Amino acid sequence: MSFDGSFTHAMTKELNKTLSNGRVSKINQPYDNEVIMAIRANHKNYPLLMSANPNYARVQVTNVPYNNPSVPTNFTMTLRKHLSGSILNKVSQVDNDRVMRFHFITRNEIGDLKEMLLIVEIMARHSNVILVDKQDDMRIIDAVKRIGADKNRYRTLLPGDQYITPPKQNMFNPFEASDSNISSIQELESKYPNQEMLASNIQHITQGLGKDTSLYLANYLHQDGNVKTLFNRFFEKFNQPVPTLLFNENNKEGFSVYPFINNSKNIQFSSLSELLDKYYASRAQKDRVKEQGGTLIHIAKNELKKNRNKKKKLQKTLDNTKKADEYRIKGEILTTYLYKIERGMKSIELPNFYDENKLVKINLSNQLSPSENAQKYFKRYQKSKNAVIYVNEQLKKTNEEIEYFENVLSQIELANPADLTDIKTEFKEEGYLKKNHNSNASKKNKRQKISKPEVFTSDNGIQILVGKNNLQNDKLTLKDADKRDIWLHTQKIHGSHVIIKSFDPDEKTIQQAAELAAYFSKARDSATVPVDYVKVKHVRKPNGAKPGLVIYEGQKTAFVTPKEKDVKHLRANNK
Repeated sequence: MSFDGSFTHAMTKELNKTLSNGRVSKINQPYDNEVIMAIRANHKNYPLLMSANPNYARVQVTNVPYNNPSVPTNFTMTLRKHLSGSILNKVSQVDNDRVMRFHFITRNEIGDLKEMLLIVEIMARHSNVILVDKQDDMRIIDAVKRIGADKNRYRTLLPGDQYITPPKQNMFNPFEASDSNISSIQELESKYPNQEMLASNIQHITQGLGKDTSLYLANYLHQDGNVKTLFNRFFEKFNQPVPTLLFNENNKEGFSVYPFINNSKNIQFSSLSELLDKYYASRAQKDRVKEQGGTLIHIAKNELKKNRNKKKKLQKTLDNTKKADEYRIKGEILTTYLYKIERGMKSIELPNFYDENKLVKINLSNQLSPSENAQKYFKRYQKSKNAVIYVNEQLKKTNEEIEYFENVLSQIELANPADLTDIKTEFKEEGYLKKNHNSNASKKNKRQKISKPEVFTSDNGIQILVGKNNLQNDKLTLKDADKRDIWLHTQKIHGSHVIIKSFDPDEKTIQQAAELAAYFSKARDSATVPVDYVKVKHVRKPNGAKPGLVIYEGQKTAFVTPKEKDVKHLRANNK
């Protein structure tokens, strides 16, 4: 089910119940199009996420951790100015549309009470979060995405403009359906026995129905019974939801207010917000990383492509140098039989004393003397021999570059948005990303600190540290860890450095640390992943090696299957 008007209806009721009369305590904008507002209600803090992300627009209470930018955005500062300390009076929905209004009671400059609206429009790439002064003729204070007349002639979303609601469609609200509306549904139900056709036609006259919702409704109406009763019963489920993570016949995940699909894999949650946290956690995270790390991904992919092409050319050159011995042999044969060669000959057949004196044809230059022809083959031999040394050195460097960028792309794929800062710093240090050369930026670069690794705790109370990128890995393994601690890494698979803060950990702790190493690696979705472990003193970095690259010896190997629930368990142990 999409976050359509009907799901918005259910979420509005849930947020009203949870947040009404709560006070705004914090406002942050951790990502470009997403605002998180901490609201204190019923002696508890609720982080309210308002997302205008084009792919994952939604509103919910979230428990997914986030990091704030060091400098707040202008929109954040505007929200703090107008809404900090205000009371959330209620949450309302515009008809059954994907528009939610948060009604805040605050005070103006002279202390009088006034109502401010924070309007969230959940409309894919047109999604937005807009702050409006209700008492000043719906004047827009600001929007997370400013829309000028060049982008939308019908309505602009700029500071000072009057807020205009999105164009209203000629459809009826299913939660306020009249008898004539129900009659229209009855006609469609009798006219279209096919579920898809019925769903499509219902969608054209009923407001706020996504494709999935209309299909569920069409299927529901095809049951035995009165259409009006079935219609009202269907939409009553949005007033008393059973939040469900659905799995269809192809085991594809979806979220819904009710288990409209009967599947033993379905998972139910206590709230719609918890459901969305589960559904969107990894999806939204990947999207945020892709959005914020776009430049890094572009650089890594370009460098990877360049080095793979270089490797092909080097390999071709190396294949050509295999003729080096052939040149040497021909040169020696010519030197031995110089007396048989006459100037002006273009080729000659001579016995090859390296191959049972079988005749071998040797091409000659008719412009050179017999001796010069022999020397020509020796020069070719020496050139090819020197090329082998050079090409092998270049191949080694090129393979290291390929390994490095494959590793970086794996890290970005598994990264949180906060981890991207270290990767950006690393690219600048390695010369793949230009540094900002103004004096202020230089000072800022010098002060740039490497973020800390994530901390987990084993069931036996032993701390386990996990690096999330090359700079973290190097610092964790080569600087912070005690030489007697245990170091872990997936065997021949890109992944995190993991440190057990114990000189002699028990088997269970080693097993759990190995599961973390496997989970935070390229083999996250694999079974029976080999993980090497050894004392830190046996791990070292080769001279001139790329960030994150180490070699080790004397290791043992554990085989584990990484599971998300086990990682969450170890993360919870640390709290």
